[in-house]
Amino acid sequence: MQNVALKDALHRVRPGGCVLPYLEGFAAALVSTGYAELSTVDYVRAAAHLGRWMDSRDIGVDQLSEATLAGFAQHHCQCPNATRHRQRPSRRYVARVRKFAAYLGRLGVIPPLAGPPPRAVPTPLLEFRTWMSRHRGVTERTVERYERLIARMLPALGSNPAVYDAALVRHVLLNEIRPLSCAYAKMFVTALRAFLRFLAAEGWCQPYLDQALPTVPEWKLSALPRYLEAADVERLIDSCDLSTTHGVRDRAILLLLARLGLRAADIVAMQLTDLDWDAATVRVQGKGRKAVRLPLPQDAGDALLEYLVSARPSTDTDRVFLCANAPIRPFATSASIADIVRLALKRAGITNPPSKGAHLLRHSAATAMLRSGASLDTIATVLRHASADTTAHYAKVDIELLRQMAQPWPEGAPC
Repeated sequence: MQNVALKDALHRVRPGGCVLPYLEGFAAALVSTGYAELSTVDYVRAAAHLGRWMDSRDIGVDQLSEATLAGFAQHHCQCPNATRHRQRPSRRYVARVRKFAAYLGRLGVIPPLAGPPPRAVPTPLLEFRTWMSRHRGVTERTVERYERLIARMLPALGSNPAVYDAALVRHVLLNEIRPLSCAYAKMFVTALRAFLRFLAAEGWCQPYLDQALPTVPEWKLSALPRYLEAADVERLIDSCDLSTTHGVRDRAILLLLARLGLRAADIVAMQLTDLDWDAATVRVQGKGRKAVRLPLPQDAGDALLEYLVSARPSTDTDRVFLCANAPIRPFATSASIADIVRLALKRAGITNPPSKGAHLLRHSAATAMLRSGASLDTIATVLRHASADTTAHYAKVDIELLRQMAQPWPEGAPC
């Protein structure tokens, strides 16, 4: 039974046209699977919008099809009683409408929809995925990121790699990265360099085109690590509301980030089989598919156990950390972990932090270990650094000591 507040909210939803008879049942189905009130109302509003759009085109509810959904996704909204005009629905908005269509399919009102056709991927990109996984050992998520960046440049590069030359690849790359930050520009350079090496290895383009790509200037070890002081880290962890399921989950995540310096991707990919309670260790598979076992600190292990016992939703998935609200599913990307850190910073009242992502706690963990007397080799082992230069970045955290060691500039000497 829907609560009074939800019923009142549903009554304020604008008329749904031909789908109106199905909206209340759709809302009840969402609530029964764990959707919150606000999410339920958003889904019903999207379904009502679809109904009004179908009415304006004389499409009956029994005629709802993939073509109908595709037309709705592309229309510039001028629907009656709509709040948005001359704007195409977002992908998230269309996903809500698609969920309503799936509900109608389960009722038998329309035949079950097969889903949108898969996105066409150029043949070179398909083979690039296989080549990167087989010969370079990169993760699927990394390949997907490379594909996304390369796809943005492919229209300008052209579909025939045999005609690529140094002038073309430099021109396309520079046009793409000119307005970007150094870090984002480096991602484009890295992706295109890997793609050109693949094309050359397969004989699709002339060799050594990757040497024509410019290097984005970024001096190693030129910046200071961005970290929080130990007291602020504890405030961050204590800000979680343990009376809620997502608060219990977030505290376990924050403790793993802060104590072990895990990456956000490590949290997303962590599986139940990675946990060894007898040995008090957790297996982490980081970059390059290198799996290591790290000891679970007492507080992080206790928080993780509390989440698994009392707050983790019941589901068949093997992933440890799940979304707290319906639909219950594993985190899709590392951005979800960054959001948890960002919201915790806000709750803890930490203003102007040096950064707001999950890596902030990784830097903080390394800094805390160094100040506690750990060697750079020990820190490199825990953080799983492939290069000693990366760990050396943290040797600069004690600014006051560095000031004492710095020699004064010779008076009158040219700089």
